[in-house]
Amino acid sequence: MKKVLFTLSLLFTAFLGMNSAIAQSAVESGAQIEFEKETHDYGTISQYADGTCEFKFTNTGNEPLVISNAKGSCGCTVPQWPREPIAPGKSGVIKVKYDTKRVGIIGKSVTLQSNATNEPTKTIRIKGNVKAAPQGGAPVNNSGAPAVN
Repeated sequence: MKKVLFTLSLLFTAFLGMNSAIAQSAVESGAQIEFEKETHDYGTISQYADGTCEFKFTNTGNEPLVISNAKGSCGCTVPQWPREPIAPGKSGVIKVKYDTKRVGIIGKSVTLQSNATNEPTKTIRIKGNVKAAPQGGAPVNNSGAPAVN
């Protein structure tokens, strides 16, 4: 009787181990999205400066990654993303443009929808502070100097 119970418990343990390995394998297959950074900090930026930044990502999975949508948290945050599938091991860039005509603290996000099995919905963020342009409202570049047209 002890041998039968021992054999059954051994089979049950082996079954659980195989089931766990199969489940782990299923989770690891598919497209996977990994970002170099998930937040871009502009620091203090001048009003009317170039508010464009980039978020580089890599498909660390074993199937093509497709980003189906990217949406800014408001109209002042506009994302651009690759429309073509990103092959396994390849990288892509999401460009985000913030409209720096608004003065004050920046705290915005972009929500991505993809076929990534690790994070099908991913949020990346921008932050910083836009300081007012000198009197007269002349556009300035990132160094704070007046922009040249």
